Amino acid sequence: MQGICRTQGICRMQGVRNLKGGDMRCDLLIIGAGPAGLTAAQYGSRSGLTVTVIEQLAPGGQALFIDRLENYPGNIGAEGQEPKTGFEVAEDMRRQAEHFGARCMSGTVKSIRKNGAVFEAVTERETVTALSAIIATGTKRKLLNVPGEAELYGKGVSYCATCDGPFFKNKRIFVVGGGDAACDEARCLSRLTETVILLHRRDKLRAQKALAERTLRNPNITVRFNTRLIEIKGGAPGVYRKVASVALENTVTGEKKEEAADAVFIFAGSLPQMPAVEGLTLDEAGYIVTDQRMATSIPGLFAAGDVRAAPFRQVVVAAGEGAIAAHCADEYLETV
Repeated sequence: MQGICRTQGICRMQGVRNLKGGDMRCDLLIIGAGPAGLTAAQYGSRSGLTVTVIEQLAPGGQALFIDRLENYPGNIGAEGQEPKTGFEVAEDMRRQAEHFGARCMSGTVKSIRKNGAVFEAVTERETVTALSAIIATGTKRKLLNVPGEAELYGKGVSYCATCDGPFFKNKRIFVVGGGDAACDEARCLSRLTETVILLHRRDKLRAQKALAERTLRNPNITVRFNTRLIEIKGGAPGVYRKVASVALENTVTGEKKEEAADAVFIFAGSLPQMPAVEGLTLDEAGYIVTDQRMATSIPGLFAAGDVRAAPFRQVVVAAGEGAIAAHCADEYLETV
């Protein structure tokens, strides 16, 4: 374990290198910079560990797409002001983690393996070695895989209301889904147009009760229950071909119909994403199984946030799990 330093009272970044083709060494490696990963980075750094965070995209994870993070404790906004957005809260978390000494870097961890007492994480540029690791890679969007979805992506088909909503101001917008994300994004879009049609294949929204009720009361949102999107159709072929209509099916009667549409925003759920890890125990849906200490089936490897098998996935839950994972990783390091 030469070069992997964890001596109390000295700078934990000693011996860490960041050279192309070389390697980086740290006490705690965190894969993923969403709320779970950034909270873990803060707690790990405050405990005196050298912490490296690797994020494939931008720090914040799925929280980046939350228009108003109104259910995060303390994020109520000043008098007369809206709560901070998910992006703003994520930026605060990143700055706080880096303030305490965490090192954030961009990259994709392709695989993790444990070699003796050391974890080796292979990225596209280098290998990062650590005495402990936390997987906080979250989830990725689930596709509907209906005709027209892939072909018209970026031409009226979108997965982010905050990103693409302004392009469809005063247009006829369909939103697919019935969970928190679908309701939240439908509400975001309802500020841009009076015609938001939310399609849900079941007879009741899956979103949290307060969010669901607010969505149902919104005069600019029409909720169609028991309705499934079966095809997205484009206009005449050409350079500027875009979404023109949608084909729908009633899940109770089987009746099918086609309606004009300018845009389709899809929020159909998510799938866990993570690097390849041999010997890691997953549940039937592919989420990482842990105990209450966030410990996985591999000693020294922890998991937190949406990638973990859990009954409730929220920013506040992810942050709490990140704190537990970092604390338990620190305790684990006392034994190696």
